[in-house]
Amino acid sequence: MTSERTCYVFVVLPGKTAFTVAGRFRVSETRSGSPLGEFVYGRSYLGRPDAVELDPVELRLAERVYRTGRMRGFFGVIRDSMPDYWGRLLIERRSGRIIPEEFDYLMAGPDDRAGALGFGRQLEPRRPRRRFNAVVDLSRLQAAAYALLADKFEVTGAVADRARELLLAGTSMGGARPKAVVESEGALWMAKFGQETERWNLPRVEHGLLRLARRCGLDAVESRVERVGNRDALLVRRFDRKWAGDGYLRHRMASALTLLRADDSPIGRGRWSYLALADEVRRASAAPRDDLRELFGRMCFNAAVSNLDDHPRNHAMLARDRRWRLSPAYDLEPMPVVAVERRDLAMVCGPLGRWANRSNLLGAAGRFLLGRDEARDIFNRVTETIQGSWRETMRRAGVSERDRERIRDAFLYDGLFLDA
Repeated sequence: MTSERTCYVFVVLPGKTAFTVAGRFRVSETRSGSPLGEFVYGRSYLGRPDAVELDPVELRLAERVYRTGRMRGFFGVIRDSMPDYWGRLLIERRSGRIIPEEFDYLMAGPDDRAGALGFGRQLEPRRPRRRFNAVVDLSRLQAAAYALLADKFEVTGAVADRARELLLAGTSMGGARPKAVVESEGALWMAKFGQETERWNLPRVEHGLLRLARRCGLDAVESRVERVGNRDALLVRRFDRKWAGDGYLRHRMASALTLLRADDSPIGRGRWSYLALADEVRRASAAPRDDLRELFGRMCFNAAVSNLDDHPRNHAMLARDRRWRLSPAYDLEPMPVVAVERRDLAMVCGPLGRWANRSNLLGAAGRFLLGRDEARDIFNRVTETIQGSWRETMRRAGVSERDRERIRDAFLYDGLFLDA
């Protein structure tokens, strides 16, 4: 090996609020220059009666060395804990430079990253964060976010330092939109800020789409809209956290990207498939039939509202205790496009590929442990609910008449019902 980076991996066990040392992660570069990631559970951790695996596919509990050469040596569940575009931008602004190595982004992230994992170079884990921003801080956070996006941050200075501190705390969850974590009503919420460049009021439209999903009988994350200055912010309740009196329980989470052993590369995208995801959910879930029925309903919903950015990062498995279940739906956005006869989802959704079409969706029923009639009933329930209530649901969510007209073509596009 010509280079090596090592850290300890911590996990918050079910029912606990403090980190426990789970194992050690190392990334090396071989003589040929290829990355190699290695993870090993600690023997003391394996000896605990309450020990749990870090994810349901790659890092099962075992006394062995796990190795991977994929994704620059990073296991999927560790990749899930790393900052995405927005979090990386914050880290770069805080340090005043672009950080060249993935391992540095991993270590620079805050301890309130998505899921239940933490990382550190010292064996003693950090204490989980207890204080968070409040809703009243949103205007200050939003102003700092806009300044950062406009590249107005100074490398030094008390104002810039304070803005970076406010933004960086708890913002390692994925996505490119500016966001921050706030505490309200005994829970943590991810605040997503609207931007001038958006074609419509995205916070209110996403809020309306989440409400519409619940109206269709789907399990969607709780949300609300807060007015911040002259713009709206969407607050989404974090489903990977729960207040326990002395701190927050942290639920383990594994994205569909991890379940599929895929990434964002052109080759990795070849593995993006609802059908393959259904196979993995069937193996990992404590209630596979319920979760597969839910997943099929979400696939139909995404097709019916033209949520064409339904990539694997926007699906996940969640472990609130020792068992894994499908997480609530999140990150829903309609995408009205010009095409009226064919629209493709981000993942394969049937025997005809990614085509968001009734025949294609129903043709995948067996992979979701559904009969043809049951699958048709789910599709009909979803589409009929959308047809009869999407306008009223959006109006009640505060979406303006002008914006409702702008997104109209996203709902129940003509090609959805064509015979394949």
